[in-house]
Amino acid sequence: MTFTRISHFSLFFSSFFFLSSTLSSHLYPASATTPEKDGKTRSLYSEILRNEAAARLNDLGKVSDADGYLERTFMSPASVRAGFLIREWMEDAGLRTWVDSMGNLHGRVEGMNASAQALLIGSHLDTVVDAGMFDGSLGIISAISALKVLKSIGKLGELKRPVEVIAFSDEEGVRFQSTFLGSAAVAGILPVTALKISDKSGVTVQDALKGNSIEITEDSLLGLKYDPASIWGYFELHIEQGPVLEWVGFPLAVVKGIAGQTRMKVTVRGSQGHAGTVPMSMRRDPMAAAAELIVLLESLCKHPRDFLSSGGSCNEQTLESLSTSLVCTVGEISTWPSASNVIPGQVTFTVDLRAIDDVGREAVVYELSNQMYKICDRRSVSCIIERKHDANAVICDQELSSRLKSAAYSAVNKMVGQIHEEVPVLMSGAGHDAMAISHLTKVGMLFVRCRGGISHSPEEHVLEDDVWAAGLAVLQFLESHM
Repeated sequence: MTFTRISHFSLFFSSFFFLSSTLSSHLYPASATTPEKDGKTRSLYSEILRNEAAARLNDLGKVSDADGYLERTFMSPASVRAGFLIREWMEDAGLRTWVDSMGNLHGRVEGMNASAQALLIGSHLDTVVDAGMFDGSLGIISAISALKVLKSIGKLGELKRPVEVIAFSDEEGVRFQSTFLGSAAVAGILPVTALKISDKSGVTVQDALKGNSIEITEDSLLGLKYDPASIWGYFELHIEQGPVLEWVGFPLAVVKGIAGQTRMKVTVRGSQGHAGTVPMSMRRDPMAAAAELIVLLESLCKHPRDFLSSGGSCNEQTLESLSTSLVCTVGEISTWPSASNVIPGQVTFTVDLRAIDDVGREAVVYELSNQMYKICDRRSVSCIIERKHDANAVICDQELSSRLKSAAYSAVNKMVGQIHEEVPVLMSGAGHDAMAISHLTKVGMLFVRCRGGISHSPEEHVLEDDVWAAGLAVLQFLESHM
């Protein structure tokens, strides 16, 4: 098995599940999945890295603001309860803990040299609506578990530099439609205007923090930024949120880069009226206009060459990159007054646009906006396009990635015996806190296999042995390089 087989995905799609199960069995023979019967696995700390970590993930997955599904947004009651649990686990691992004025939870050990540059390890504790229990949480729990192992064997104080685990308060951007509130504050790139952003109930970010006894001002927000000179680097462990690792039958991958993102809010206003009395020829219907705009978005993102080739705004390399990496989504749509017998007066929808090439992404946003305005003019409706979030693509640090790759290989090798496969190297189409932290320091990422590539869904699932492999990789990294 080699990673290059991914290029032939379409040829092997029909045998996906057979290959996945066969290769997974190869990497996890019976002895590896029954640690209590195998003396060797006791040295791999399965009780902490596998059993306890899986139990904690399950416990955290039950902390929700909703009945019947997982929902945990910025500074919600469930978010605060989750923070209490994580803080308890951090302290159990020997870490000094605190909560900053953006609600981020920190756990730190100084090691042998408290004045040395620190390694940051992080992920987020918030979720989307109707979420799975591994997105974000796995990265936090795996880091805590690895540090607990070091504490249990008396090596926590032998770390060459400080290590700090951060559970970021907001990455998903569900409540305030502004992602990376937590990590952007630590990186020093969150504008003070973010404190005044309001949710659907009119509660601002500042209000939400104050409601949880956290006072934040413009000055204290600016004070959250870490001094870049005090940080050695950052890495994040996260579920893949895609099917590649399951297909190649490998539990871990190194991430070489993260796609850039643009999020927009489109508001279309027309003429509200009675559904039965306004002739079709006289309508200024924002719903019909919004439908055409959404179909335009789909067409442009499926066939970017058809829209961008003639203007010369993109070279061939950029066009090729867009053809393989550009993805666009309308995830939310609302109408006013939203009644079945009323022609709406206003329709609002969101646009999520991602690509590896930042120049190409900007060209797509520009062309999309121009085409949308033309459609709205032709339909005699107004159109307001607001850019709510922008994040440039991030390329992970080569040296850090190399060390993470070595740690991942060593972890899997120790679990199953000698392996000959290389650790896969992937790009990420999903956004991560590493994007914000890249403005502060060098970043690296590890991906963990998830069943079916499903995420942002209660069907999200990670094998307990893969949880184990993830924690062991973090441990190997800490022991070998820190």
